Amino acid sequence: MGYSFVQRPADLDLLIGKLQQRAGDRAESLGIVIKIETLHALHNLPEWIAWAAGRQPLGVMIARRDLAAVEISFPHRAEIQEEILWVCEAAQVPVSWATQVLKNLSQNGIPSRAQITDAAMAERAKCVMLNKGPYVTEVVWLLDDVLRRMEAHQREKTSQLRALRLW
Repeated sequence: MGYSFVQRPADLDLLIGKLQQRAGDRAESLGIVIKIETLHALHNLPEWIAWAAGRQPLGVMIARRDLAAVEISFPHRAEIQEEILWVCEAAQVPVSWATQVLKNLSQNGIPSRAQITDAAMAERAKCVMLNKGPYVTEVVWLLDDVLRRMEAHQREKTSQLRALRLW
């Protein structure tokens, strides 16, 4: 079941109602992935996490292209992504890193420098979504290599929950 542009926690109640109609008692065990596509959704993320606690398995997808193109200026995109990762890490909510990861490599066989850096940022996510293309196997190999090397750097850092500035 698809449900795009969820804006407020009441939208999740509606979704659960629809899931219960289709899945009955199993609905509570089905995981929900909240795709952060709008500024309004971003502001409601902590409330959604609290809503799901103990009730429903929850994940978060960072829809970086949607946020940057429509809702958040490009200079703030990386900072917002980082803050979403902080909040989800603190709440132990898995994050999916989405939107055009290594797209040039997947489609043309050559990644851009910016896409390599972007792929490295995905190390803190639990899942990375990739684009289809004739070079997708090369994407998987490169992403695996980059993420394995970045994992060692992440272990060296101490996680700290800092004050969030852009919320």
